[in-house]
Amino acid sequence: MLLCVAVVLCVPLLSASPTYAVGQAGTSSRPAAAEQVYLVIRSDDAGMSHSVNMALEKLIATGLPVSVSVMFPTPWYQETVDILKRHPEVAVGIHLTLNSEWKNYRWGPVLGRTAVPSLVDAEGYFFASADELYKNRPDLKEVERELRAQIERAKRSGLKIDYLDYHMGTVLRYPEFRDITERLAKDYGLGMSGYFGETQHDPQYAATPPKKTDSLEAMINRLSPRFNMVVTHVGIDDAELGALLDMNTSGPLPEMSKNRQGELDALTSKRFSDALKARNVQLLTYRQLITMQGLKSMRRPAG
Repeated sequence: MLLCVAVVLCVPLLSASPTYAVGQAGTSSRPAAAEQVYLVIRSDDAGMSHSVNMALEKLIATGLPVSVSVMFPTPWYQETVDILKRHPEVAVGIHLTLNSEWKNYRWGPVLGRTAVPSLVDAEGYFFASADELYKNRPDLKEVERELRAQIERAKRSGLKIDYLDYHMGTVLRYPEFRDITERLAKDYGLGMSGYFGETQHDPQYAATPPKKTDSLEAMINRLSPRFNMVVTHVGIDDAELGALLDMNTSGPLPEMSKNRQGELDALTSKRFSDALKARNVQLLTYRQLITMQGLKSMRRPAG
């Protein structure tokens, strides 16, 4: 689900690395340079599986500043925590989760199925889609308790948590869910992805694996001089990921695995890094963006 976001100009960053124009958190209030382009790389679904975590390690190893969104109800989140503890420079988000979309590979609430019965299906797992959940008339108090439990689990992990975002967009899709999410962000002093005026991109998501690098390169050439954010989903094309079938799509079984490998290959390619350099794109993480802009600058996206 794509979020339409309002556009704002950003303040300048103070320094850059020799490899990429990489943002460092600063406090200057001067207006941004007219032609400067800023980009946040957000990697979603961390903790979903071992294959996704291994891909995440490869992405981090490039040295690209990345913001990693962790699914704390999922079976492999503890491995993600171990990886991120070795990389404190990575910004960490909570990928708030109320859905479980893979056939034969399901997860449920952190609080347990009996504590939040309106959030789970007959087998005790999260529903596969936002619509299925909403049609079940979820108790809003249970929604808030479960999302709060996910945040508390994240905080107990020992990681520095920077922001919230939204698996499958579910917690922003309905006004009453959005109100809960915004209230939780305020309660815990966390940023919200998309609330800092970022223009969201993910052209590589729909591109075929051989064309994903092309799509990212074209995106870089189109970026406007403001905050931009690209949403990515990386993975390793192996037996584990290849066995997963999204219950919300009729796509062939191996497609998801190959697409996530394709995103990883594109993001770690020389063509991608060369395109960033050629356009003088300034990369920054959500941690840096929040330090620069402040939580009080957050605004609900238009649309």
